[in-house]
Amino acid sequence: MKDTVFGLVNDDLGIDTLESLCVSGGIQTGPFGSQLHQKDYLPVGTPIITVEHLGENRILHQDLPRVSDADKERLSRYVMQKGDIIFSRVGSVDRRALVRDEEDGWLFSGRCLRVRPDNTKINSDYLSWFFGLEIFKDYIRRIAVGATMPSLNTELLSKVPVFFPSIPEQRAIAEMLGAWDDKIELNRRMNFTLESMARAVFRRWFVDNDDIATWEVVPLPELIDVNPSRSLKKGEVAPYLDMANMPTQGHRGIEWIDRPFGSGTKFINGDTLLARITPCLENGKTAFVDFLKDGQVGWGSTEYIIFRPKPPLPPEYGYYLARTDELRNHAIINMTGTSGRQRTPASCFEGFMVVKPPDELAIEFGVFAKSVIDKIRANDEEARTLAKLRDSLLPKLMKGEVTIKA
Repeated sequence: MKDTVFGLVNDDLGIDTLESLCVSGGIQTGPFGSQLHQKDYLPVGTPIITVEHLGENRILHQDLPRVSDADKERLSRYVMQKGDIIFSRVGSVDRRALVRDEEDGWLFSGRCLRVRPDNTKINSDYLSWFFGLEIFKDYIRRIAVGATMPSLNTELLSKVPVFFPSIPEQRAIAEMLGAWDDKIELNRRMNFTLESMARAVFRRWFVDNDDIATWEVVPLPELIDVNPSRSLKKGEVAPYLDMANMPTQGHRGIEWIDRPFGSGTKFINGDTLLARITPCLENGKTAFVDFLKDGQVGWGSTEYIIFRPKPPLPPEYGYYLARTDELRNHAIINMTGTSGRQRTPASCFEGFMVVKPPDELAIEFGVFAKSVIDKIRANDEEARTLAKLRDSLLPKLMKGEVTIKA
């Protein structure tokens, strides 16, 4: 069975079904839609997570819906506790996240499945990393039901095989991987703080500044080139950033790959990319390009609008402007097209008025913003390196090719 399922041939590893390694009733689907409606969500109360909140083995805390104490009591069988592992039930069925101290007592939605391990049989942290193995993810995708919208159920998940060393070894593996993951998470949180700080400074200097009344107000294209021309030959291999990898928070693309240029938007370092199609625009997909080599041209979706501030405005000005509610709301209300395929035309920014700041203030902001973006990039690249090392070590630890003293 080890050979036929995962290729794990280490005889020192135990094997059992997931159901056997969980407490009674530990594999459970979230509440049915009839039990909880969107109208039940509140601005304050107990958070309830859905598929969108499942990060890389962590629960994401942004844009959490919440429910009342009465609904939490009514749905008490769907309360999470530390050590649970939450799976996506539909769509990206290989997504999972470990429940940590801060999420103990939250709820999970009907689009999720909960796994509650029996810690006398298997360590929860170890199991969450086992679920992160690419060979396991491939297996889960294969057994999911449905081609258009893959889905898991409790029966399918209950029968998946799990391989494991002794409990002390499980803890040692989990501690090592967890330490690396904690550093990655620390970098992510630092970047979130830096991003929030820079946005606040931009707003204070260029939106809410009392001196703005004395500044000249001009249409956006007088200060910023919209969709400037870039050169890239057909078939030329260049970094490609697709819409799926555009960030909704922060300026850095999630992943980019080298790919022959076909048809799409072209950009260089210092350009800002703004998604113009629904729902990507409303979801906040925006990026500042800083991952190219000097002189290199990248490309991506045809659904990007590009901003490039004119000197003495710094390139970073375009990004932080694109993150303001004022510009985003203007772009959204100017969308055209049929329902579900609406787009913002680049021409709409001819009617968006911006203040023209004094040159010295623009230059000063550029120095500040560049230092922030450089620090965010350094943190992000360190986290990417750690993640690659962690992910390359993960299968070796699980297969017993690399051992850790328990």
